[in-house]
Amino acid sequence: MAAALVEMAARFAPEGSDEAGRAAELRAQAVQLAEIELHAYEPVLEALRLARDDPDRMARVDVARATASESPLAIARVGAEVAQLAVDLVRTGNPNLVGDAIAGALLAEAAAQAAARLVAINLTEGASVREAAEFARRAHEARDEALS
Repeated sequence: MAAALVEMAARFAPEGSDEAGRAAELRAQAVQLAEIELHAYEPVLEALRLARDDPDRMARVDVARATASESPLAIARVGAEVAQLAVDLVRTGNPNLVGDAIAGALLAEAAAQAAARLVAINLTEGASVREAAEFARRAHEARDEALS
């Protein structure tokens, strides 16, 4: 939704910018990632159903959680970029569509924050958790800029 709003606002931006094209790419990525995310946690649940005394249980749970964290990490990345595109449109886009760009920034930040939380829940620590938190931070800063 965020990328679609930003894409719409970008289509009416001054000539010469490629923000609409990039927003369309990000929208397509977000749709693909949402489809992946629908089923990303199923292997974790399957691994958790293994008998507690199964010697492979914890390793399978860890691998499944790491794999399940890939799509929310990518969603956080997309959210951060969409939020920044929205800021650019608030500054230089069509003044009649500033509200749409701001709404896009707000939704993008919410998506990035939620996705980063999923990564942190699945992994609790590590490079992916830090990377997701950084995307969430960037999205938050972009949201603040869009609102100011």
